[in-house]
Amino acid sequence: MADDPLDALDAIIRSRRGDDPATSYTAQLFAKGRAKIAQKVGEEAVETVIAAMGDDASALTVEAADLIYHLLVLLADAGLSLDDVRAELARRTGQSGLTEKANRSE
Repeated sequence: MADDPLDALDAIIRSRRGDDPATSYTAQLFAKGRAKIAQKVGEEAVETVIAAMGDDASALTVEAADLIYHLLVLLADAGLSLDDVRAELARRTGQSGLTEKANRSE
């Protein structure tokens, strides 16, 4: 297993794909499909924002962990990896955030 906790979690998530949904929450998410996984990411993002508005660092940490977990499930479902995200972040390194946003083709 990977030394980095995010890499380790990512590996566990990917290993659960196709497992019995009765025995794994992650397998349940995969079985429900991308729309449900994306919905969970949205729910966790809202919970993270709510926790951020309070003064409880522990609550924010817990919600951030839930958000990252669900985001990793979504990435895995989409055939993307942490390395894809790392590459995008590396591509952006060294340029202004404003410049990067202006250069997006959206």
